[in-house]
Amino acid sequence: MSSAGATAALSEKAAVEICKGINGLEKVVLRDVRGSSAEVCFYGAHVTSWKNEHGEELLFVSSKALFKPPKPIRGGIPLCFPQFSNNGPLEAHGFARNRFWSIDPSPPPFPTTTSNKTFVDLILKPTEEDMKIWPNSFEFRLRVTLGPAGDLMLTSRIRNTNSDGKPFSFTFAYHTYFSVSDISEVRVEGLETLDYLDNLQNKQRFTEQGDAITFESEVDRIYLSTPTKIAILDHEKKRTFVIRKDGLPDAVVWNPWDKKAKAIPDLGDDEYKYMLCIEAAAVEKPITLKPGEEWKGRQELSAVPSSYCSGQLDPRRVLLGS
Repeated sequence: MSSAGATAALSEKAAVEICKGINGLEKVVLRDVRGSSAEVCFYGAHVTSWKNEHGEELLFVSSKALFKPPKPIRGGIPLCFPQFSNNGPLEAHGFARNRFWSIDPSPPPFPTTTSNKTFVDLILKPTEEDMKIWPNSFEFRLRVTLGPAGDLMLTSRIRNTNSDGKPFSFTFAYHTYFSVSDISEVRVEGLETLDYLDNLQNKQRFTEQGDAITFESEVDRIYLSTPTKIAILDHEKKRTFVIRKDGLPDAVVWNPWDKKAKAIPDLGDDEYKYMLCIEAAAVEKPITLKPGEEWKGRQELSAVPSSYCSGQLDPRRVLLGS
């Protein structure tokens, strides 16, 4: 087969398909030619699955997750907008994650840096009911892209479309739940020496002392002024997740541990062992947009085999590499 014919055959295998998922909720399935895939639910523009070319699930979704609007979905990548957590008057994490989104009819142009990308563009605009609880007009555009190496990219663009000249402020997070083999065997690199707000101690400010973050109990922290790259090293799976981010200065690190997990109705009692949330976020300093202004926040996730050096993982190669 000629190279042109091979390329054509490959491009036919890459697909974007709309179908019904759990409880009839519509979803978009993205498939790459090498076998990786992602699923995005129209409800919440919520990424509920990301698999590598071997079909291994890379995101955690609770076995008790409710795919029943208006409840949010426990796991995957919830979008927190226009409010992170309980930092404001709205429901926890805002309302974007429990609204139905639409295919964007006029998406922004796609950068043509590489070929063979599979993507979907979704959009959310406020309803009259939304305007009652958060009286601002906006357009929230989300592009979910599956790259040729199985990388998953989420690009959010939020525009102030108020006609009364009024600015608005918001906080934001990609509340990503990563699937891990055993939380007590996981370490996070890239946040050492940074300041963080500890949500378990009334948001007091501390400085990270360890050379990596490891987990022995509940953790709920907002790391500040974080680098554009963070690594999660899973010893047992010999896998490293790399998070690259732009426009998102903070990183939330969360695991509920055993007691809190038992108190979360849509999370299995022992499921905290198999999940870790590292959330690219803009929380400490809210984003303010004047009418017509647009904010852009992007995260790119990749999963790579961990390199071993004298029996220990060598995260430096990941963090200092490309």
